[in-house]
Amino acid sequence: MEIGGSDSGGREFKNAEEMWREQAGDPSKKTDWYCQGVGYWQGVEASVDGVLGGYGHVNELDVQGSEAFLKTLLCERFPNSGTDCHLVVLDCGSGIGRVSKNLLLRYFNEVRSPEMQVDLLEPVSHFIEVARENLAPENHGSSDMHKATNFFCMPLQEFTPEAGRYDVIWIQWCIGHLTDDDFVSFFKRAKAGLKPGGFFILKENIARTGFVLDNEDRSITRSDLYFKELFHRCGLHLYTSKDQKGFPEELFAVKMYALTTDSPKRVHRTRSKVQANRPRIIE
Repeated sequence: MEIGGSDSGGREFKNAEEMWREQAGDPSKKTDWYCQGVGYWQGVEASVDGVLGGYGHVNELDVQGSEAFLKTLLCERFPNSGTDCHLVVLDCGSGIGRVSKNLLLRYFNEVRSPEMQVDLLEPVSHFIEVARENLAPENHGSSDMHKATNFFCMPLQEFTPEAGRYDVIWIQWCIGHLTDDDFVSFFKRAKAGLKPGGFFILKENIARTGFVLDNEDRSITRSDLYFKELFHRCGLHLYTSKDQKGFPEELFAVKMYALTTDSPKRVHRTRSKVQANRPRIIE
């Protein structure tokens, strides 16, 4: 990534390679990078306000935006899904189960999937324990057929999913803790965890240009161009994307990406008009 960036203290980097060499350029530095990141979140209260950095009031807007995006994708990617469809989703960086409780379990209940299952992946132990409590059937009103199944207390960079298990892998506000190389390695492993027709949803903060390094929680906010370069390295195709609306102006912009492993289909046209939302290779 040749575009420069900065850190939260205002220091400038000429490119991402320079920043990563300094932050995680040898095994010791890389270990410190990940330990400090998890250590930051270990000191955060296991609540909606805690996991949203004091902006718990954006939870409802976040869920509304995510639900609209997910609903469209499920209709397009699984058009023949019915009451006998078994759908499984992985919630990466799940925290206290906020997205699972407020969106994933509830949404799949609404479409009456008979064996909807949610797996959660989270490296912070007190977050995952609160998630277990939050997603207990007696606490969220869901039937046993719509349930959180597995709780993995493990970081993204060490996780390998079961092959062919997931219809959707949801990744929100956590991929910034991964180095570029681990970002690519994670997605390459995770691709094998998708079922045919399955897809990733990545929802993340977006820098205006280049990147912004957060010195406190050891994370990086990447630009849209930066993400697209990494998607290309992962061998992923951008199916569609959408901006989150309504967040406070002082926050980073937030974008949702739907990513697929299947190549775009060739469509023969007599006119040059491009079909909206057709999968396209990242250039």
